Amino acid sequence: MKTDSDLIKKKYDRIAPYFEMMEAMMEGLFFRSWRKKLWSKVEGHHILEVGVGTGKNFEYYPDEARITAIDFSTEMLKLAKDRQTKKAIKVDLDLMDIQTLAFANNSFDTVIASFVFCSVPQPLKGLKELHRVCKPGGQVLLLEHVISSNALLAKLMNFINPIVLNLVGANINRNTLRNVKAAGFAWVRVDQRSSHLIKLIEARK
Repeated sequence: MKTDSDLIKKKYDRIAPYFEMMEAMMEGLFFRSWRKKLWSKVEGHHILEVGVGTGKNFEYYPDEARITAIDFSTEMLKLAKDRQTKKAIKVDLDLMDIQTLAFANNSFDTVIASFVFCSVPQPLKGLKELHRVCKPGGQVLLLEHVISSNALLAKLMNFINPIVLNLVGANINRNTLRNVKAAGFAWVRVDQRSSHLIKLIEARK
């Protein structure tokens, strides 16, 4: 019997060849500048990127860091490996589900993700895994699109969410900030430049 993760993986495998094209406009207008802000906050030497996708964050990787990056989609990871080869990026890529990370406790100085938790079937479980593999005093950095604080827009997002989820495997109505606060971190804060739709969330273990 297929799990929710299997179904979402299948959707991302299917859209992988078109993923860059699908997000091209939003990437150029908004996402690139937010990625740069996100990666400017990275600390430490040992970094884990979860949900590497096609490798859109490769250009922001710190030069001296040891970076591991994972994704649960085989086809997305193939594209990331192609980009890694072409651009000679130093990163260890692996196929892995964020909900069951194959890393020891307290392994990474920074754990980082961009636009990932919209597609995690059990987001709180995934966030607790990030907490587990982050070192004491280390940080988890998340860039996420979330349900709007505008009541009318939130209602619309909730209405069309089943359609988006069925088509591409992503939820547009997640309250990721609430989930992060419930995942056991010492403190959580939101970058003041965040909007009502895009949040840069910082959490410290």
